[in-house]
Amino acid sequence: MADIQGTYDDLFTAVPGTLARFLDEGDVGGSVAVFVDGEPVVDVWGGHADAARSRPWQRDTLVNVWSVTKTMTALCALVLADRGALDPNAPVARYWPEFAAAGKKRVLVRHVLAHTAGLPDWDPPLGPSELYDWSTATSRLAAQAPEWEPGTAAGYHSLTQGFLVGELVRRVTGRTLGTFFAEEVAGPLGADFHIGLSEEYDARVAPVLPPPGQDEDYAARPPGAEGAPRTAALRVRDGNSTAWRRAEIPAAGGFGNARSVALVQSALACGGTVGETRLLSRAGCDRAREEQFEGEDRVLGMTTRWGLGYGLFGGSCGWGGWGGSLVMIEPESRSVVAYVTNQMREPAEDTRGLELVMAAQDGIEALRK
Repeated sequence: MADIQGTYDDLFTAVPGTLARFLDEGDVGGSVAVFVDGEPVVDVWGGHADAARSRPWQRDTLVNVWSVTKTMTALCALVLADRGALDPNAPVARYWPEFAAAGKKRVLVRHVLAHTAGLPDWDPPLGPSELYDWSTATSRLAAQAPEWEPGTAAGYHSLTQGFLVGELVRRVTGRTLGTFFAEEVAGPLGADFHIGLSEEYDARVAPVLPPPGQDEDYAARPPGAEGAPRTAALRVRDGNSTAWRRAEIPAAGGFGNARSVALVQSALACGGTVGETRLLSRAGCDRAREEQFEGEDRVLGMTTRWGLGYGLFGGSCGWGGWGGSLVMIEPESRSVVAYVTNQMREPAEDTRGLELVMAAQDGIEALRK
Protein backbone atom coordinates (compact mmCIF):
# COMPACT_ATOMS: atom_id res chain seq x y z
CA MET A 1 0.00 0.00 0.00
CA ALA A 2 1.17 3.53 -0.78
CA ASP A 3 2.82 5.43 2.05
CA ILE A 4 0.53 8.14 3.43
CA GLN A 5 1.93 11.01 5.49
CA GLY A 6 0.16 13.32 7.93
CA THR A 7 -2.32 12.85 10.74
CA TYR A 8 -5.89 11.64 11.15
CA ASP A 9 -8.37 10.78 13.87
CA ASP A 10 -8.97 7.05 14.34
CA LEU A 11 -12.59 7.53 13.28
CA PHE A 12 -11.41 8.47 9.80
CA THR A 13 -9.09 5.63 8.80
CA ALA A 14 -11.13 5.10 5.62
CA VAL A 15 -9.93 8.45 4.25
CA PRO A 16 -6.15 7.84 4.12
CA GLY A 17 -6.94 4.30 3.02
CA THR A 18 -8.90 5.62 0.05
CA LEU A 19 -6.10 8.04 -0.90
CA ALA A 20 -3.60 5.16 -0.70
CA ARG A 21 -5.79 3.13 -3.04
CA PHE A 22 -5.80 5.92 -5.61
CA LEU A 23 -2.00 6.03 -5.50
CA ASP A 24 -1.77 2.24 -5.75
CA GLU A 25 -4.00 2.42 -8.83
CA GLY A 26 -1.54 4.76 -10.54
CA ASP A 27 -2.24 8.31 -9.34
CA VAL A 28 0.95 10.33 -8.87
CA GLY A 29 0.14 12.51 -5.85
CA GLY A 30 -2.48 14.31 -3.80
CA SER A 31 -3.70 15.47 -0.41
CA VAL A 32 -6.93 15.16 1.56
CA ALA A 33 -8.24 17.13 4.52
CA VAL A 34 -11.37 16.83 6.61
CA PHE A 35 -12.19 19.70 8.97
CA VAL A 36 -14.91 19.58 11.61
CA ASP A 37 -15.73 22.69 13.68
CA GLY A 38 -12.88 24.44 11.90
CA GLU A 39 -10.27 21.93 13.08
CA PRO A 40 -8.51 19.19 11.07
CA VAL A 41 -9.53 15.62 11.84
CA VAL A 42 -7.76 14.42 8.67
CA ASP A 43 -4.70 16.09 7.10
CA VAL A 44 -2.88 13.58 4.89
CA TRP A 45 -0.89 13.48 1.68
CA GLY A 46 1.05 11.00 -0.39
CA GLY A 47 2.71 10.15 -3.68
CA HIS A 48 4.86 12.49 -5.70
CA ALA A 49 4.83 16.04 -7.03
CA ASP A 50 6.27 15.23 -10.46
CA ALA A 51 5.69 12.80 -13.32
CA ALA A 52 9.11 11.20 -12.82
CA ARG A 53 8.14 10.40 -9.20
CA SER A 54 11.42 11.89 -8.00
CA ARG A 55 9.94 14.57 -5.71
CA PRO A 56 7.80 13.27 -2.83
CA TRP A 57 4.59 15.18 -2.17
CA GLN A 58 5.26 17.31 0.92
CA ARG A 59 3.07 18.83 3.59
CA ASP A 60 3.28 22.21 1.87
CA THR A 61 3.08 21.08 -1.79
CA LEU A 62 0.80 23.33 -3.84
CA VAL A 63 -1.21 22.41 -6.92
CA ASN A 64 -3.58 24.18 -9.29
CA VAL A 65 -7.07 23.22 -8.09
CA TRP A 66 -8.80 24.56 -11.22
CA SER A 67 -12.49 25.34 -10.60
CA VAL A 68 -12.35 24.70 -6.86
CA THR A 69 -10.98 28.26 -7.06
CA LYS A 70 -14.54 29.41 -7.79
CA THR A 71 -15.49 28.69 -4.18
CA MET A 72 -12.75 31.06 -3.01
CA THR A 73 -13.87 33.78 -5.41
CA ALA A 74 -17.50 33.31 -4.36
CA LEU A 75 -16.50 33.63 -0.72
CA CYS A 76 -14.94 37.03 -1.46
CA ALA A 77 -18.23 38.20 -2.97
CA LEU A 78 -20.16 36.86 0.02
CA VAL A 79 -17.86 38.71 2.42
CA LEU A 80 -18.55 41.96 0.57
CA ALA A 81 -22.28 41.23 0.48
CA ASP A 82 -22.22 40.60 4.23
CA ARG A 83 -20.58 43.98 4.74
CA GLY A 84 -23.23 45.69 2.64
CA ALA A 85 -20.71 46.69 -0.02
CA LEU A 86 -22.05 44.39 -2.77
CA ASP A 87 -25.76 43.74 -3.24
CA PRO A 88 -26.49 40.39 -4.92
CA ASN A 89 -29.81 41.78 -6.19
CA ALA A 90 -28.29 44.91 -7.72
CA PRO A 91 -27.45 45.29 -11.41
CA VAL A 92 -23.79 44.61 -12.16
CA ALA A 93 -23.74 48.00 -13.89
CA ARG A 94 -24.31 49.77 -10.55
CA TYR A 95 -20.69 48.94 -9.72
CA TRP A 96 -19.33 48.55 -13.26
CA PRO A 97 -21.12 51.12 -15.50
CA GLU A 98 -19.51 49.95 -18.76
CA PHE A 99 -21.11 46.54 -18.25
CA ALA A 100 -24.55 47.94 -19.14
CA ALA A 101 -23.62 47.84 -22.86
CA ALA A 102 -25.21 45.44 -25.34
CA GLY A 103 -28.40 44.78 -23.42
CA LYS A 104 -26.86 43.88 -20.03
CA LYS A 105 -28.53 46.51 -17.84
CA ARG A 106 -30.67 43.81 -16.23
CA VAL A 107 -27.83 41.41 -15.42
CA LEU A 108 -27.71 41.16 -11.63
CA VAL A 109 -24.80 40.31 -9.38
CA ARG A 110 -26.53 37.08 -8.38
CA HIS A 111 -26.81 36.10 -12.06
CA VAL A 112 -23.04 36.30 -12.34
CA LEU A 113 -22.54 34.16 -9.23
CA ALA A 114 -25.07 31.55 -10.39
CA HIS A 115 -23.83 31.15 -13.98
CA THR A 116 -27.07 32.59 -15.36
CA ALA A 117 -25.70 35.89 -16.73
CA GLY A 118 -25.53 34.64 -20.33
CA LEU A 119 -21.77 35.18 -20.72
CA PRO A 120 -20.33 31.64 -20.57
CA ASP A 121 -17.42 32.50 -22.85
CA TRP A 122 -15.89 35.24 -24.96
CA ASP A 123 -17.17 35.73 -28.49
CA PRO A 124 -14.88 35.67 -30.39
CA PRO A 125 -12.56 33.60 -28.19
CA LEU A 126 -9.73 35.18 -26.26
CA GLY A 127 -6.20 34.36 -27.31
CA PRO A 128 -3.80 32.97 -24.67
CA SER A 129 -2.08 36.28 -24.05
CA GLU A 130 -5.42 38.09 -23.71
CA LEU A 131 -6.50 35.70 -20.96
CA TYR A 132 -3.63 37.00 -18.83
CA ASP A 133 -4.54 40.64 -19.49
CA TRP A 134 -7.21 41.61 -16.96
CA SER A 135 -8.25 44.79 -18.73
CA THR A 136 -8.72 43.05 -22.07
CA ALA A 137 -10.62 40.10 -20.62
CA THR A 138 -13.03 42.25 -18.61
CA SER A 139 -13.58 44.98 -21.22
CA ARG A 140 -14.45 42.32 -23.79
CA LEU A 141 -17.09 40.91 -21.43
CA ALA A 142 -18.45 44.39 -20.70
CA ALA A 143 -18.98 45.02 -24.43
CA GLN A 144 -20.53 41.63 -25.21
CA ALA A 145 -24.23 40.80 -25.50
CA PRO A 146 -25.64 37.96 -23.36
CA GLU A 147 -26.45 34.68 -25.11
CA TRP A 148 -29.81 34.36 -23.32
CA GLU A 149 -32.10 36.42 -21.13
CA PRO A 150 -30.14 36.76 -17.89
CA GLY A 151 -31.55 34.75 -15.03
CA THR A 152 -33.64 32.43 -17.21
CA ALA A 153 -31.05 29.72 -17.89
CA ALA A 154 -27.67 28.53 -16.64
CA GLY A 155 -24.59 27.85 -18.72
CA TYR A 156 -21.37 27.16 -16.87
CA HIS A 157 -19.13 30.25 -16.97
CA SER A 158 -15.97 28.17 -16.69
CA LEU A 159 -13.48 31.05 -16.99
CA THR A 160 -15.61 34.16 -17.44
CA GLN A 161 -17.22 33.96 -14.01
CA GLY A 162 -13.93 34.70 -12.29
CA PHE A 163 -13.34 37.82 -14.34
CA LEU A 164 -16.90 39.01 -13.80
CA VAL A 165 -16.84 38.53 -10.03
CA GLY A 166 -13.25 39.71 -9.84
CA GLU A 167 -14.05 42.96 -11.61
CA LEU A 168 -16.96 43.56 -9.24
CA VAL A 169 -14.57 43.07 -6.31
CA ARG A 170 -12.08 45.45 -7.91
CA ARG A 171 -14.72 48.12 -8.54
CA VAL A 172 -16.04 47.89 -4.99
CA THR A 173 -12.74 47.64 -3.09
CA GLY A 174 -10.09 49.04 -5.41
CA ARG A 175 -8.18 45.78 -4.99
CA THR A 176 -7.76 42.85 -7.34
CA LEU A 177 -9.56 39.64 -6.44
CA GLY A 178 -6.27 37.94 -5.58
CA THR A 179 -5.20 40.79 -3.33
CA PHE A 180 -8.58 41.01 -1.60
CA PHE A 181 -8.57 37.25 -1.02
CA ALA A 182 -5.04 37.33 0.39
CA GLU A 183 -5.70 40.28 2.70
CA GLU A 184 -9.26 39.59 3.83
CA VAL A 185 -9.59 35.78 3.72
CA ALA A 186 -6.40 33.73 3.44
CA GLY A 187 -4.27 36.11 5.52
CA PRO A 188 -6.55 36.28 8.58
CA LEU A 189 -7.07 32.50 8.48
CA GLY A 190 -3.42 31.64 7.84
CA ALA A 191 -4.43 29.66 4.75
CA ASP A 192 -1.79 28.67 2.20
CA PHE A 193 -3.98 29.36 -0.84
CA HIS A 194 -3.14 31.81 -3.61
CA ILE A 195 -4.95 33.39 -6.56
CA GLY A 196 -2.03 34.77 -8.53
CA LEU A 197 1.07 32.88 -7.42
CA SER A 198 4.33 34.77 -6.88
CA GLU A 199 7.73 33.36 -7.81
CA GLU A 200 8.66 32.53 -4.20
CA TYR A 201 6.17 29.64 -4.23
CA ASP A 202 7.19 28.06 -7.55
CA ALA A 203 9.44 25.41 -5.98
CA ARG A 204 6.48 24.03 -4.03
CA VAL A 205 4.20 23.59 -7.06
CA ALA A 206 3.28 20.13 -8.33
CA PRO A 207 2.65 20.41 -12.09
CA VAL A 208 -0.69 19.07 -13.26
CA LEU A 209 -0.40 15.76 -15.14
CA PRO A 210 -2.80 14.80 -17.95
CA PRO A 211 -4.89 11.62 -17.78
CA PRO A 212 -3.10 8.39 -18.73
CA GLY A 213 -2.65 8.20 -22.49
CA GLN A 214 -2.88 11.99 -22.92
CA ASP A 215 -0.19 14.64 -23.23
CA GLU A 216 0.08 18.29 -22.19
CA ASP A 217 -2.11 19.35 -25.10
CA TYR A 218 -5.05 17.66 -23.37
CA ALA A 219 -7.76 20.32 -23.27
CA ALA A 220 -10.67 21.17 -21.01
CA ARG A 221 -14.02 20.08 -22.34
CA PRO A 222 -17.39 19.97 -20.53
CA PRO A 223 -18.51 16.33 -20.13
CA GLY A 224 -21.85 16.89 -21.85
CA ALA A 225 -20.69 19.25 -24.59
CA GLU A 226 -21.15 18.44 -28.24
CA GLY A 227 -19.21 19.75 -31.21
CA ALA A 228 -16.12 21.93 -31.15
CA PRO A 229 -15.57 24.22 -28.16
CA ARG A 230 -16.53 27.83 -28.80
CA THR A 231 -13.64 29.24 -26.80
CA ALA A 232 -9.92 28.84 -27.11
CA ALA A 233 -9.11 25.43 -25.62
CA LEU A 234 -7.42 25.54 -22.23
CA ARG A 235 -4.69 22.91 -22.20
CA VAL A 236 -2.74 21.25 -19.42
CA ARG A 237 0.41 22.98 -20.67
CA ASP A 238 -1.31 26.35 -20.21
CA GLY A 239 -2.12 25.56 -16.57
CA ASN A 240 1.51 24.56 -15.98
CA SER A 241 2.93 27.76 -17.47
CA THR A 242 4.55 30.58 -15.54
CA ALA A 243 2.13 33.04 -17.16
CA TRP A 244 -0.84 31.12 -15.74
CA ARG A 245 0.61 31.02 -12.23
CA ARG A 246 1.38 34.74 -12.19
CA ALA A 247 -1.97 35.84 -13.62
CA GLU A 248 -5.10 36.10 -11.51
CA ILE A 249 -7.60 33.64 -13.03
CA PRO A 250 -10.24 33.67 -10.27
CA ALA A 251 -12.39 30.91 -11.77
CA ALA A 252 -9.65 28.33 -12.27
CA GLY A 253 -6.17 29.53 -11.31
CA GLY A 254 -5.97 29.04 -7.55
CA PHE A 255 -3.05 27.15 -5.97
CA GLY A 256 -3.32 25.40 -2.65
CA ASN A 257 -3.49 22.06 -0.88
CA ALA A 258 -6.36 20.19 0.73
CA ARG A 259 -5.60 21.70 4.14
CA SER A 260 -5.84 25.28 2.91
CA VAL A 261 -8.99 24.60 0.87
CA ALA A 262 -10.74 23.01 3.86
CA LEU A 263 -9.56 25.74 6.23
CA VAL A 264 -10.94 28.56 4.09
CA GLN A 265 -14.25 26.85 3.39
CA SER A 266 -14.68 26.01 7.07
CA ALA A 267 -15.86 29.61 7.37
CA LEU A 268 -18.96 28.64 5.42
CA ALA A 269 -19.38 25.38 7.35
CA CYS A 270 -19.09 26.99 10.77
CA GLY A 271 -21.40 29.98 10.62
CA GLY A 272 -18.75 32.40 9.43
CA THR A 273 -16.14 31.93 12.15
CA VAL A 274 -13.00 29.77 12.18
CA GLY A 275 -11.11 29.86 15.45
CA GLU A 276 -10.88 33.51 16.45
CA THR A 277 -11.45 34.78 12.91
CA ARG A 278 -14.91 35.86 11.80
CA LEU A 279 -15.31 36.33 8.04
CA LEU A 280 -19.10 36.27 7.76
CA SER A 281 -22.28 36.40 9.78
CA ARG A 282 -24.42 33.27 9.90
CA ALA A 283 -26.89 34.98 7.57
CA GLY A 284 -24.04 35.70 5.19
CA CYS A 285 -23.14 31.99 5.18
CA ASP A 286 -26.75 30.98 4.56
CA ARG A 287 -26.84 33.27 1.53
CA ALA A 288 -24.44 30.93 -0.27
CA ARG A 289 -27.09 28.19 -0.28
CA GLU A 290 -30.01 30.31 -1.51
CA GLU A 291 -31.03 28.48 -4.67
CA GLN A 292 -30.70 30.62 -7.80
CA PHE A 293 -31.17 27.97 -10.47
CA GLU A 294 -32.02 24.30 -10.90
CA GLY A 295 -32.18 22.61 -14.27
CA GLU A 296 -30.25 21.61 -17.35
CA ASP A 297 -27.00 23.51 -17.80
CA ARG A 298 -26.54 24.70 -21.39
CA VAL A 299 -22.78 24.23 -21.31
CA LEU A 300 -22.27 21.22 -19.05
CA GLY A 301 -25.15 19.25 -20.55
CA MET A 302 -26.25 18.06 -17.11
CA THR A 303 -28.61 19.08 -14.31
CA THR A 304 -27.16 21.62 -11.89
CA ARG A 305 -28.33 23.51 -8.80
CA TRP A 306 -26.67 26.82 -8.05
CA GLY A 307 -26.60 28.95 -4.96
CA LEU A 308 -24.60 32.18 -4.83
CA GLY A 309 -21.34 30.93 -6.30
CA TYR A 310 -21.57 27.38 -4.96
CA GLY A 311 -23.03 24.23 -6.42
CA LEU A 312 -25.82 22.82 -4.24
CA PHE A 313 -26.01 19.11 -3.39
CA GLY A 314 -28.83 18.41 -0.96
CA GLY A 315 -27.92 20.24 2.24
CA SER A 316 -24.28 20.52 1.19
CA CYS A 317 -22.51 22.91 -1.15
CA GLY A 318 -19.17 23.04 -2.91
CA TRP A 319 -17.63 22.42 -6.31
CA GLY A 320 -15.02 20.40 -8.14
CA GLY A 321 -12.21 21.24 -10.52
CA TRP A 322 -11.00 19.94 -13.86
CA GLY A 323 -8.74 17.01 -13.10
CA GLY A 324 -10.38 15.82 -9.89
CA SER A 325 -9.92 18.32 -7.05
CA LEU A 326 -13.06 18.88 -4.98
CA VAL A 327 -14.44 20.61 -1.88
CA MET A 328 -17.70 19.70 -0.15
CA ILE A 329 -19.12 21.78 2.69
CA GLU A 330 -21.84 20.52 5.05
CA PRO A 331 -23.07 23.24 7.42
CA GLU A 332 -25.30 20.84 9.38
CA SER A 333 -22.28 18.85 10.58
CA ARG A 334 -19.95 21.88 10.42
CA SER A 335 -17.64 19.83 8.21
CA VAL A 336 -15.56 20.25 5.06
CA VAL A 337 -13.93 17.56 2.92
CA ALA A 338 -11.26 18.72 0.46
CA TYR A 339 -9.18 16.78 -2.03
CA VAL A 340 -6.52 18.06 -4.41
CA THR A 341 -4.38 16.14 -6.87
CA ASN A 342 -1.86 16.63 -9.64
CA GLN A 343 -3.13 13.52 -11.47
CA MET A 344 -5.97 14.26 -13.84
CA ARG A 345 -8.47 11.65 -14.96
CA GLU A 346 -11.09 11.85 -17.68
CA PRO A 347 -14.02 13.77 -16.10
CA ALA A 348 -16.66 11.18 -17.00
CA GLU A 349 -14.64 8.48 -15.22
CA ASP A 350 -13.47 10.43 -12.17
CA THR A 351 -15.23 9.67 -8.87
CA ARG A 352 -12.27 10.18 -6.52
CA GLY A 353 -13.53 13.29 -4.76
CA LEU A 354 -16.94 11.80 -4.09
CA GLU A 355 -15.36 8.55 -2.87
CA LEU A 356 -13.37 10.55 -0.32
CA VAL A 357 -16.48 12.45 0.78
CA MET A 358 -18.23 9.12 1.34
CA ALA A 359 -15.18 7.72 3.15
CA ALA A 360 -15.33 10.63 5.61
CA GLN A 361 -19.05 10.32 6.37
CA ASP A 362 -18.89 7.58 9.03
CA GLY A 363 -16.34 9.55 10.98
CA ILE A 364 -18.33 12.76 10.71
CA GLU A 365 -21.49 10.98 11.86
CA ALA A 366 -19.63 9.41 14.79
CA LEU A 367 -18.37 12.79 15.94
CA ARG A 368 -21.91 14.16 15.93
CA LYS A 369 -23.21 11.48 18.32
